[in-house]
This record gives sequence, structure tokens and C-alpha cells, in this order.
Amino acid sequence: MRQSKKKGDQTPLPEQDAMGSENDFAPGGSDSGARGGDTSERYLRLAAEYDNYRKRSAKERSDAGTRAQADLVRQLIEALDDVARFAHVDPATTDAVTVVQGVDMVEKKLLKALGGAGLEIVNPVGETFDPALHEAVATEPTTAKEDDHVVSRVYQPGYVFKSQLLRPARVVVKQWNG
Repeated sequence: MRQSKKKGDQTPLPEQDAMGSENDFAPGGSDSGARGGDTSERYLRLAAEYDNYRKRSAKERSDAGTRAQADLVRQLIEALDDVARFAHVDPATTDAVTVVQGVDMVEKKLLKALGGAGLEIVNPVGETFDPALHEAVATEPTTAKEDDHVVSRVYQPGYVFKSQLLRPARVVVKQWNG
């Protein structure tokens, strides 16, 4: 409120008039009964707008997830086609070397597609054992102290997707008993 030249005479600022007074939002409403109805109507509109925003945001998040999954599936379709071709090969006319080469090519396609989506393979042969990424399934003795806690073999590779561990690498760790 702005003070006019006469003491005690107050005129509202334009922005205050548009926003309403403190009494408009009090539980009892404003001084006039008509103004109280406007407040509850404004409250209901605001609640409806928020509900619509919440629903729209949830739908947008869901749609983004669906688009990401569709992109990944689109990258995997080629490898799936190759697997289907191998499933229908005549074993009498195809030698084992050809089948192994074909499966190797399909594996490379799958790893390329998944790698493009953010998948990393954890294959730690020769690296120091890291319990955050590796699971020791066995140990084997070593004669050199510098080989203590070094991974010697990988039974099963691990996988990390965008810095989230999906599966630890199952490994054999060297142990020095010096």
C-alpha cells in the first residue's frame, strides 16, 4: 500500500490489487463474500493445473523411456535376424566352422549395439582384484608377491551399464602365501 499525501489515506498499488490482499487467502476469506468465492475458485483452478502438470510430466517420462527402449530394440533387430537365419540352417550342408564364424559375427553385432547403448564388458584378466566389480569364485597360489590379488582367469565376464554394475565378473584370483 502506498501512503497518499493525507495521513491515513492508503491507495493500493496496481500489482497488489491484481494479486489480492492477505485476507483473500485466509481461511475465512476476504471481507466481502463475493471475494471468498473467487479465492476458492482460484484454488481449485490451481489444484487442477498442478494435477494436469503432474500427469503430463509422468506421460512425458514414460514416452521418453519407451523411445529409448525402441532405439535399443531397433539396434538389436539386425542381430536377431542373423540368429533366425542360423536357426534355419540345414545341418547336413553346413560345416561347424561356418556356424562358429556366424555365431561369432552375431556376438560382435550384439556387443556393438549394446556398447553403443552404454554397456561395458568387465573382463579383468591381469588386473588387481576389485570387489566392487569382481566376484572371486576361487583362488590359486602364486610364487610372486607382485601377483598377489591379481585376477588370473575369468569364468564369466561382468557387465556395467552407464556406470551401474549389472553383474560382477566371476574370477579366479592369485594369492601369495609367502
